Amino acid sequence: MPAIKLLTVLLFLILANLPKVYAQSTQNISMTVDQAVEEAINNNLSLIAERYNVTIAQAQMITARLRPNPVLSIGGDHLDLLGTNFNSINNAGPAEYSIRTDFTIERDKKREKRIEVAQNVHAVVEMQLLNTIRQLTFDVESACVDLLLAKATLALAQDNSRLFNEIVEISATRVRVGDLAQVELTRARVAALQYKNAVLQAQSKLRLARSRLQLLIGHPSVIPTIDIAGDFRRAIVPQNIEIIQQALQQRPDLQALLHDQARSLADLRLQLANGKADYTIGVEYRRQQGLAGRGNSLGFFFSIPIRIFDRNQGEVERVRREQKQIEAKINSLEVQIKTEAQDTYEQYETAKNLLESIESGTLDQARSVFETMEYSYRHGEANFVELIDAQRALNDTKQAYNEAKAEYARSLYLIDSVAAKGIKP
Repeated sequence: MPAIKLLTVLLFLILANLPKVYAQSTQNISMTVDQAVEEAINNNLSLIAERYNVTIAQAQMITARLRPNPVLSIGGDHLDLLGTNFNSINNAGPAEYSIRTDFTIERDKKREKRIEVAQNVHAVVEMQLLNTIRQLTFDVESACVDLLLAKATLALAQDNSRLFNEIVEISATRVRVGDLAQVELTRARVAALQYKNAVLQAQSKLRLARSRLQLLIGHPSVIPTIDIAGDFRRAIVPQNIEIIQQALQQRPDLQALLHDQARSLADLRLQLANGKADYTIGVEYRRQQGLAGRGNSLGFFFSIPIRIFDRNQGEVERVRREQKQIEAKINSLEVQIKTEAQDTYEQYETAKNLLESIESGTLDQARSVFETMEYSYRHGEANFVELIDAQRALNDTKQAYNEAKAEYARSLYLIDSVAAKGIKP
């Protein structure tokens, strides 16, 4: 019975705290764009897998530092295992036992050249990781912009829905007093229903934007949800030529190719060294034990392969062809970076001009027209069609304004990505 009472009390406590736990689990996690980027760098699953390439390259450096192992040989020869019975008549034997050790001496500093190749491979992998971080950073920043835009679109749709619900009430009142035709009330209700549907669509887009962002930052669970604090980014960027210079100096994908070029040069030196034969020296202790007595002997050995056919020509030629390929990739990427910088700057200029154009008067004019029409409709001086036209013009302008702010912010983040600004491992 005491055990049953204890279980009952525990069950009661659990059930009593379930609403609190659920409320805590459903709260939004608010963060800035920079915090979202930091969260992604620490927790993104694809980036975690990418980081293992660095540790793999470090393991390859350990392998490159290893020296050739000596070879130990233990042997027995002329053993009387078949029952011959060595004696003075058959004069067979004597039995011999030997212990031998062989050492390989690498020529032309092959170990140092292996280490150099491994170090350059490690540098390439590190730069590739930084480039992945650069791409992930822009993806997260772009997802944050999409989330902010989805929030703004939802807020606009909700404002419109509330407004037209009020208009439906006003229209119903005017119909009752005979100041408005029934068809106008029907039109108002249809418009209110359309804006209600717009709210549902905006909520769906907001959920999708949050889901994408949560996946990027390493929080695949939909609870708790992620929210981005603040507004769209606004800043002034340097001239196009400065962006190109920064990109050519800092882009990790270009630095990875340059390190790969250095690796290829080191690999060429290694393959040329591998074409040279290594020395093998050995020492052997041998013991003879027979009818005539016992004896110990010591022998020394030296061997070297005669490189007549295989002088590692294939690997040397492979590396030389690889160098030409890497050089072509570097030239191609440099042209691509310059083009990306130019296109990105033009995109920034277009977004900036569009945003300034809307802010300079288009938004205020559309708002003023709608406020006039709304006032006139409330007082029976304008019809519903005029009100709808003014509302749609204002909605289009507000939505264009939100999209212009989003595009402007996205262009700023894209410039940072192209120039590899602020990329850290």
